[in-house]
Amino acid sequence: MTILVTGATGNIGRMLVDHLLAAGRTDVRALTNHPERARLPAGVEIAEGFLGRVNSLPDALVGVDQIYLAPYPSTIEPVLELARNAGVRHVVDLAGPPENWWNPISVAVERSGMHWTHLWPGEFMENSTMWAEQIIESDCVREPFPDAANAPIAMEDIAAAAAAVLIDEESHHGRAHILTGPETLTRTELLDRISTALGRPLTFETVSRQETIDDLTPSMGDFAITYVDGLESSVDNPQPVDGTLVDITGTATTFMQWAQRNVDSFR
Repeated sequence: MTILVTGATGNIGRMLVDHLLAAGRTDVRALTNHPERARLPAGVEIAEGFLGRVNSLPDALVGVDQIYLAPYPSTIEPVLELARNAGVRHVVDLAGPPENWWNPISVAVERSGMHWTHLWPGEFMENSTMWAEQIIESDCVREPFPDAANAPIAMEDIAAAAAAVLIDEESHHGRAHILTGPETLTRTELLDRISTALGRPLTFETVSRQETIDDLTPSMGDFAITYVDGLESSVDNPQPVDGTLVDITGTATTFMQWAQRNVDSFR
């Protein structure tokens, strides 16, 4: 039975393909909008398509038993209808809990009539690369909430969890897995770990909320407000560590490990 990985040339989707192959799966189909640029491993069936172009999906869904659903809320309803009609049994989605901007995916998947498993990750460790330009230019990060704290997770670990769920699917039917990293860290603690990885001191400068929104708006648009609001809320409500990732995969990447592996992003 075929596993369809959507967003297969995106960050998590591409890593998921590798995890499935490493586990010995030979039934992986990768959905990509640009097959000619995909550079996917040998042994992976490539299907041209994109969740945002629903009419590109029927052929990709033929013979598919399970699907990893990358987050694309705007077309979720017709995509799920096509998947159900094609005979897909199990949907593993990257989504979010109530009040999260990806929660409409979770709701639609639960209503689809197919078996489902939600993956609800915390903030990605990779989001810290938004600091890269500041660090490279000034060895300083400017944000309004140094004590904001969460338990960031590496994208690689999310991909590993998705692979484990797809391989051992029956153990995960009807479950929403909260996925976090192994530590709750403040913004200054994150920066300290990047500093250690770089081998030079970095400083955190507290600036106003509005200044940060203004700095992020060119790259984030209106989401900059939502992002800064989320930081502010985590000052008094830090995200706790959840052990589900370790339960599923047996391991969890620390932020220090991630920073050491990705230190060139900050050079």
